[in-house]
Amino acid sequence: MTLMTSWVESANSATTDFPLNNLPYGVFSTNQLEARCGVAIGDQIVDMAALEEEGLITLAEEPLFDVPYWNDVMDLGPTAWASLRSRLIELLSADAPDQAAVAPHLVPMEAAQLHMPMMVSEYTDFYAGKHHATNVGTMFRGAENALPPNWLHIPIGYNGRASTVVVSGTEITRPNGQLKAPEAEAPHFGPCQKLDIELEMGAIVGTSTEMGQPIRIDAADEMIFGYVLLNDWSARDIQAWEYQPLGPFQAKAFATSISPWIVTRDALEPFRTPTPAREKDLLPYLRESKPGLYDIDLSVMLQPEGGEAEEIARTNYREMYYSAAQQLTHHASSGCAMNAGDLLGSGTISGPEKSQRGSLLELSWGGKEPITLADGSTRSFVEDGDTLTLTGHAQGDGFRVGFGACTGKVRPAIDFS
Repeated sequence: MTLMTSWVESANSATTDFPLNNLPYGVFSTNQLEARCGVAIGDQIVDMAALEEEGLITLAEEPLFDVPYWNDVMDLGPTAWASLRSRLIELLSADAPDQAAVAPHLVPMEAAQLHMPMMVSEYTDFYAGKHHATNVGTMFRGAENALPPNWLHIPIGYNGRASTVVVSGTEITRPNGQLKAPEAEAPHFGPCQKLDIELEMGAIVGTSTEMGQPIRIDAADEMIFGYVLLNDWSARDIQAWEYQPLGPFQAKAFATSISPWIVTRDALEPFRTPTPAREKDLLPYLRESKPGLYDIDLSVMLQPEGGEAEEIARTNYREMYYSAAQQLTHHASSGCAMNAGDLLGSGTISGPEKSQRGSLLELSWGGKEPITLADGSTRSFVEDGDTLTLTGHAQGDGFRVGFGACTGKVRPAIDFS
């Protein structure tokens, strides 16, 4: 697929994240407008509530876009999603007959504040990247036992906290928790000393299911409304003490950052790529009939306070072992009800090379091999004042489908003494 041209000139750049091919969904406000639904096009935002009021967009009898979330649109299902995207392309294409009617309802992105694009119903995080799981397992259990026996058969996950999923730009407070040094007889309470990031993709479930209703794999793919970048902040030292026997708890509950724009499944369709070859055959309910991953280049930037941002890792979403559809299918296989606005974290996305590792735990090999930044400082884990930024895009012929940035700056822990 090549670039689709728009009368919005900034959308025709080869380097914009938001060409006509993309049209991601977000929520914005300005000094004059309350938070409402918007669509990114070049360096502009389409005010969807205004288009709806003018009669240029009609999806339902009741207004859908004058609210600060896209959940109501999700509830309409895939047929309505396709209709909306088709209408937006029609309105924004070069030589569109309604250009004069739409143009007054464009808002410069630089004049807008971005918000959470949806109400997160539930949040589930997976551990579905093989390179990451192998690296972490090797560090803690040795290479021979790096992957647990179930890992090649099942997308492992845990239920996280929807209450602390935040939009890009939200500052992150270093968490407190119980910590225990290996040589100590008892734990102590204090600030996390091994704060980390996890480079992930987030899949947003767009339609709901009833309790007791499983989801077939092809239907699961159709249920995904879109994708965001996701940073699942992690307190590695708190986790090391608390995770036996039930897995992550407070070490993962304090913050998860997402990018502000939902890139739709339809926009990513040209970039589908298959999951990797399997050492073990999956059970039939997890076998996909079409490629379930996407070719999305991803990077991690670290900026020390007062310093320059620099890239510390680069990888690709195609490195995942399980797709979002497989994760969703397994999630619902027991009859677990799914809701519009459920967020599924992919798990850390790492590649086979050191430069492709999606967490500082891996990049510094548990702190034994600190990375050196351009200013000469080193990092084993995230320090106060550091800003971490995730970016990603799928590269087309003369265009890119991007996600914007997923950024968070770390503030010191609150004194809890």
